[in-house]
Amino acid sequence: MDTKIKKIQRDRRRKRIKAKIFGVKNRPRFSVFKSNKYIIAQLIDDSIGTTLAFVTSKDIEGKNVLEKAKVVGIKIAEQAKAKNISKVVFDRGGYLYTGSVSAVAEGARKAGLKF
Repeated sequence: MDTKIKKIQRDRRRKRIKAKIFGVKNRPRFSVFKSNKYIIAQLIDDSIGTTLAFVTSKDIEGKNVLEKAKVVGIKIAEQAKAKNISKVVFDRGGYLYTGSVSAVAEGARKAGLKF
């Protein structure tokens, strides 16, 4: 399948998901983005348009992709707990809920986030 078609399909899925979910201060949107090299997680308050917490796998070394993704989930949950956030709305960003996306969610749940 052509990469341009894949990008268009992902953008459609992302917009469809984003239309249904909205993050507020006490229950922010937990957004996941993955590139070919890194995975990024953010907690976003959509009511004022700010990022409350941010973690990237760029800082994590010496592990495979799934282990890095799980560590990203754990770190974002720790930052959320420091800001007294326990519940979030999960935004998979148009990606399928497998592999590194589910590993981030699993790590965040293991560290105490609820969604």
